[in-house]
Amino acid sequence: MVIFLHGDLGAGKTTLVRGIMNAMGYSGRIKSPTYTLVEPYHINGLDLRHFDLYRLNDEAEWEAAGFRDEFDGRNIFLIEWPEKAMGFIPKADIDITFEILPDGRDVGIKGNTPSGRECLEQF
Repeated sequence: MVIFLHGDLGAGKTTLVRGIMNAMGYSGRIKSPTYTLVEPYHINGLDLRHFDLYRLNDEAEWEAAGFRDEFDGRNIFLIEWPEKAMGFIPKADIDITFEILPDGRDVGIKGNTPSGRECLEQF
């Protein structure tokens, strides 16, 4: 499952990831991967990868880090700033878009694939 998180700095992308992981039962510290680009988590038998690609420079950096190997069909991906890696990451099953408003946030969620739509129906 690949989930893209779109939105400006401070829109709530990492906060949502923390909420999802806490709801799944994770009680440890959830760090923002702003500098490491990825933080792996194992929660209730599931392997999650939280990517923050804001500081990703190019595809060569992606390849050198070995990130392509993470996309093996067994992991769940929450990817902030996916537009920085378009063309070399899989397409999103779910897109979540954050917009900062004067009085809060507007969040849009779209299922792009059958598995993405099925996941959203479960919520």
